[in-house]
Amino acid sequence: MYITKSTQKYIVFSEDSLVDVLKKINENKSRIAFVVSEHAVLMGSISDGDVRRWLTNNTEIDLNVPAHSIMNTACKRVVLGEEKSTYNSLFHSGVDCLPVVDEAGHLVQLAFQKSEGFYIGSREISEKSPSFIIAEIGNNHQGDIKLAKQLVDHAVASGVDCAKFQMRNVKQLYKNEGNSNDASVDLGAQYTMDLLEKFQLSNEALYEVFDYCKEKNVLPLCTPWDHDSLAALEAYGMPAYKVASADFTNYELLEAIAKTGKPFLCSTGMSSESEIKSTVAFLDRLGADYVLLHCNSTYPTPYKDVNLKYLSRLKKITGKLVGYSGHERGICVPIASIALGACVIEKHLTVDQGLEGTDHKVSLLPDEFAEMVRQIRNVEEGLGSDELPREITQGELMNRENLAKSLVANTPIKQGAIITRSMVAIKSPGQGIQPNRIDELVGKVANRDIDAGGFFYDSDINGVVQKRADYKFDRPFGVPVRYHDYRKIVTDSNLDFVEFHLSYKDLEVNLSDFFDGQEPLGFAVHSPELFAGDHILDLCADDEEYRQHSIRELERVIGITRELKNIFPKTDRPVIVVNAGGWDNKGFIDPALKPAMYKKIADAFNCMDLSGVQIAVQTMPPYPWHFGGQSYHNLFVCAEEIRAFCEENPEIKICLDVSHSMMSCNYYGWDLMKFVEIIAPYNVHMHIVDAKGVDGEGIEIGKGDVDFTALSKLLAEKNPGVQFIPEVWQGHKNGGEGFWLALDFLESVTL
Repeated sequence: MYITKSTQKYIVFSEDSLVDVLKKINENKSRIAFVVSEHAVLMGSISDGDVRRWLTNNTEIDLNVPAHSIMNTACKRVVLGEEKSTYNSLFHSGVDCLPVVDEAGHLVQLAFQKSEGFYIGSREISEKSPSFIIAEIGNNHQGDIKLAKQLVDHAVASGVDCAKFQMRNVKQLYKNEGNSNDASVDLGAQYTMDLLEKFQLSNEALYEVFDYCKEKNVLPLCTPWDHDSLAALEAYGMPAYKVASADFTNYELLEAIAKTGKPFLCSTGMSSESEIKSTVAFLDRLGADYVLLHCNSTYPTPYKDVNLKYLSRLKKITGKLVGYSGHERGICVPIASIALGACVIEKHLTVDQGLEGTDHKVSLLPDEFAEMVRQIRNVEEGLGSDELPREITQGELMNRENLAKSLVANTPIKQGAIITRSMVAIKSPGQGIQPNRIDELVGKVANRDIDAGGFFYDSDINGVVQKRADYKFDRPFGVPVRYHDYRKIVTDSNLDFVEFHLSYKDLEVNLSDFFDGQEPLGFAVHSPELFAGDHILDLCADDEEYRQHSIRELERVIGITRELKNIFPKTDRPVIVVNAGGWDNKGFIDPALKPAMYKKIADAFNCMDLSGVQIAVQTMPPYPWHFGGQSYHNLFVCAEEIRAFCEENPEIKICLDVSHSMMSCNYYGWDLMKFVEIIAPYNVHMHIVDAKGVDGEGIEIGKGDVDFTALSKLLAEKNPGVQFIPEVWQGHKNGGEGFWLALDFLESVTL
């Protein structure tokens, strides 16, 4: 059984339409949605069977009927805290997903029969959640409570989920009451008892360390080695337990732990497969929630004995969640275990591998532990899903445009001509339709004149997207252009302005090669992000020479903008959209460094002559794409930080990039409407565009996560008259067809 608090994909409100219900059912792939009131009280359920019955019983079909008129009000439910047997009895009646409600009837959890998982504290343990990483401190504190707390600090700094200790009543545990001076005891046992005599912390000291863990917001766990220790930990209120390999066949202790009702983790070191199966059968009869940790109990374990692939077999033969508890040297094995399905990782932590005791030899130093955690999280992110079809990522799309091939005309083609195979060549770059679609193209009637070397586009197969000259918006609107396509894109349109997206090569051209007089439109400029020599603009770079280079390049852009004012006199103070800096190729920075970086950017603008232009720093996403590769962005991502910067630097304004900000909101769990409301007073220019997830940038408007109807209403209230462009990625292709589609959509939602 798997219990989760993530209910959002499964709930609809009572007034939501049947269309909304069907979308939820399609999204969650569980064939059911639960209907709740506005206060999250469970009202009923709607399965795909309920929908079919409703359809067959109604002669007039209205998909806008409210959910409450279709729902099953007698849906089975479980009250939070009920015994596991209650869940199982309801599952046996054919139900696969059960709503779990609190005493007031609020839907708080969902329980699934076909999956495994549970919670330790507020942390979900399942195949769907990030791995639960344990810093095993054990007795590496050497009996020193100060060192124990220091190790907790290192564990917290590493980003672990849990700091774990061990508790023993030595007199109960050993038949000779733990007397290390007993001459009859074997050498190994005598050594272990000697270490325990010297390095055990008292129960009271351990309680103090557990409390310290809570102060530091890391979960404390402990291994009870005997019944007295279990009773002491229960009295403290330990939320879960770890069972050492040595007790994996100790059914009395296992039963006592299971009867606490708490989940636990079991290491399987020193056990045969038949013993593993027997223990699993025993625990399942008790209805326990547990994870099996593959483990080799040698210190250190030779790599040849790790047998990491056994994780897959362990999961197969038991059907249980699995994890890895490692005693080998280094960090590569626990990282690799993630790819084999480990949902729990346990590794020892020390401050000195030369200290007395066997565990120190197999322990990681703090920096090593932190690196292991970072790499585990990277691998988790990289694993993706084996349940979804492969999709082309945003970075791949960019590189496909630059590196792949596409279909081009190898001869001039007149409108009305039938396109033959001999007219088509396959050439780089990949900015037209892909070569595998050649059979769809051949035989079509050309719906436009195509120059030799011109790309074929989807519209050459499926029809032209028409540009209009009567778009209606209550604010100035424009589209992005380059110098070379300006004339073609603005012809036969009623655009108010254009936004020149400059490349660093554009800084070298002669404007008279493209313009022979004054133009009737307004204009804005988007500064290059990349300059010659792979220089990405960064006004807060640590390297002062690099920073000064960025300042000089932006000053060149300001100069070009002033030249363009002579050609486009309608705009008195043109906006220059700038990605001001704050990116990092390695990861997100310490937030404590941000104020100094914002100050560097402010200082950079203060040293420039900004007369006659308006700098608009673009809102940024967490993961910007830098020409086909992903980076990390730290500044102008958070609305509160943007407001603070603009309050301190009133001459600098903001360009709201909706796609960037939507991705930031998705990543950090913010609300886009609240984000926009916070930065609205400083917003002078907008890139209106959609986004998907945390890095799906610039997708077709209306196909992503942005609620454009709500956004339009908010912008009408908070930013009336602020100009915008639809910055659809590759929207300029085929005469700007992506822009015209976007403008049609935005007009329909009354932007």
